[in-house]
Amino acid sequence: MNLRLLPPLLLLALPACGPDAEPAGRFGLALTLERAVADEVQALQVAVVTRGSSLNCAEVQRTCLSAQTRRDALLVLKDSQGRQGRVLRFPVDLASLQSGGSLQLAVDVPVGRDYALVIEAITTGTTPTFLGSSCNYLREVNAGDNSPLIAAPLTLTGGSCNPSIAP
Repeated sequence: MNLRLLPPLLLLALPACGPDAEPAGRFGLALTLERAVADEVQALQVAVVTRGSSLNCAEVQRTCLSAQTRRDALLVLKDSQGRQGRVLRFPVDLASLQSGGSLQLAVDVPVGRDYALVIEAITTGTTPTFLGSSCNYLREVNAGDNSPLIAAPLTLTGGSCNPSIAP
């Protein structure tokens, strides 16, 4: 059985500001979690991979992205609090989502073509654990508003890898 997060889970890429800022695109994201993984999720880890069409999303979803791609293939993202990194982690309180709460994420995604958006469900702690992921092709990210993306369902895969990626 699937658990729909939020009405829906939103990932927004906000345009960057200032003369040195690279343009960024904005889009909404809806994500579904299988109930089997939902109770264990403590955070969502978001990454955008360059040359996305060269990835096999079905294969990417079997194990940690960190074990499948080079760090320099990941775009540097920025969240609404100004934190930057090749991956961004967002804590998830599923109890509040199941009772009608919402989760809104803000991320700057550089304008460009041929990306893959990977969202990994993880546990946190001394050694984070990979629970499953969603992989989605982004053919193009334009400055300003983009069409909403309905993410591939995030399913439990039972991987034992460490999903950590250095900023």
